[in-house]
Amino acid sequence: MKKVDMLTPIGILIGISMVVFGVISSGGMSGFLAFIDVPSILIVLGGVFGTLCVSFPLKQLKNMGRVGKQAFQSKEINVEEIVGTFVHLSEKARREGLLSLEAELEQIDDSFVKKGILLAIDGVEPEMIRELLETEVAAVEERHARGRSMFEKAGDYAPAWGMIGTLVGLVLMLKSLNTPSSLGPNMAIALLTTFYGALLSNLFFQPIAAKLAGKTEHELFVKEVIIEGVIGLQAGQNSRFVQAKLKVFAPVEKRKLEEKREHVREA
Repeated sequence: MKKVDMLTPIGILIGISMVVFGVISSGGMSGFLAFIDVPSILIVLGGVFGTLCVSFPLKQLKNMGRVGKQAFQSKEINVEEIVGTFVHLSEKARREGLLSLEAELEQIDDSFVKKGILLAIDGVEPEMIRELLETEVAAVEERHARGRSMFEKAGDYAPAWGMIGTLVGLVLMLKSLNTPSSLGPNMAIALLTTFYGALLSNLFFQPIAAKLAGKTEHELFVKEVIIEGVIGLQAGQNSRFVQAKLKVFAPVEKRKLEEKREHVREA
């Protein structure tokens, strides 16, 4: 089940708040209004969008919003539950055979787990199971990398377009030195585009790309746990062996806590 990942909007809000606080504390509301310049915003956002259109096909760009949405969502994947599931399945498979696991598939939501178990039930060799599942893992990694690359590129392009806007503002300013009334607006464009480009890159595009990379890494880690569990099922490994093998994937803190509980039970 997906929930809202509150750290993403909170982090963005904190960053914006610090900038607003710094501006208002030094220049008041008039200073804050001085940092709002529509031409500068359009140069950066329009420039970034234009370069993304050049860099990526339309089909991929259409998914940018859906990909970015993942950074604001948190999908609960409990490694301990996965370990427990495979321990239960291995016990049943040793008692009743692999075919008995078909009845358990309806209670499993993860399609990757279902696919692995079906391969094991069908008697596919462990090496072939590993190859098939790892191929799917590689495809997932590649698909996520393509989606993430749009935000990575946007993070690279935003500061560059900020500098382009700065050059535009400087050229306009130098051309209008004889008209003092236009110096202020041109100087605003020259400075604020760099500000907007750096802000968008470092507070939005690059952090979202990093969050997406972290989520992909965790998802791939979980799939590796599943692969090892499926191989254990196919090999008919003892449930205690399966549990011991999969426990190494659990977080260190969880393992230490479980070891303490085992010592208490033994005592």
